[in-house]
Amino acid sequence: MTESILTHSSDDSKIISGACLPIDHEPDILSLRPEGFLEYVGQAEVVETLKIAIEAAKKRSEPLDHVLFHGPPGLGKTTLAHIISNEMESNITATSGPALEKGGDLLGILTHLEEGDILFVDEIHRLPRVVEEFLYPAMEDFAVDFIFDKGVHARSHRYRLKRFTIVGATTRVGLLSAPLRDRFGIFRSLDFYSEKDLIKIINRSASLLEVKIDNKGANELSKRSRGTPRIANRLLKRVRDYAQVREDGDITEKTVKAALLLEGVDEKGLTDLDRRYIKTIIEFYNCGPVGIEAIAATLQEETDTLVDVVEPYLLKVGLITRTSSGRKASESACIHLGFRV
Repeated sequence: MTESILTHSSDDSKIISGACLPIDHEPDILSLRPEGFLEYVGQAEVVETLKIAIEAAKKRSEPLDHVLFHGPPGLGKTTLAHIISNEMESNITATSGPALEKGGDLLGILTHLEEGDILFVDEIHRLPRVVEEFLYPAMEDFAVDFIFDKGVHARSHRYRLKRFTIVGATTRVGLLSAPLRDRFGIFRSLDFYSEKDLIKIINRSASLLEVKIDNKGANELSKRSRGTPRIANRLLKRVRDYAQVREDGDITEKTVKAALLLEGVDEKGLTDLDRRYIKTIIEFYNCGPVGIEAIAATLQEETDTLVDVVEPYLLKVGLITRTSSGRKASESACIHLGFRV
């Protein structure tokens, strides 16, 4: 089983597999995460819902209702889980669906949770069925059932758990079973960020990374970040490297364009894989419609990669469309890639 991470919101360290590591030793992407709602940018309706629910739960001295976030990768699902932990002044244990291979893996985590703790399960739609069914009484009744012995000697014992909150995150909400989905009291979708919000995130991250970026530079970077804070932070660090090596260290619009040209990210934020995906539909299948399996076979890529990583943004900006008979490239996609309409 993949080891879970236990973080203490009231301490300046994290416990990972029994070893205490200072926060300064974490990867940069973690240090850029906001720790509270005051620092969090975007997703206004989601944040307001959580603020009300958290304040109400604290007034009643109860754990927060189970929370489910869904949306494309990089929009802040994990960040919100840690913010919930900080706002509730509780500990958080993080794991993922694929890491929980059998009921015993989950049982070990659940029995170590304290009153009000947060259990964050990333990619919760990938929980094995046996683990998911084990989770039902834990979520509803805060209890788990042990089976002792086998055959005619088998007997069941119910173990009471301390009240806790599960925060689930998924990129494929349609793959969640109805019984699991219905056990979440708070169900919120995270959408792509506006360029205005991304500029705020980029300026905040640049300040934390101690690099200067002007308004035009931040604006250009936001346009190429696919509406995703994780991508904005990743590209910012690549532009920072370029500015420190090839320029005077400050980030300008010119620096952003030059650095991202090397990264293969165009003015719409499309990567090489995005462009190959669209070109495949246009060149091989006459702009579509074509099934996702055919596109994946042509590109020699996994279908899940295309569905989870490539398509959400292309659909959002209207470069492709989904129909009952398959995917189609839009007129704007053809124009963007230089094809005659």
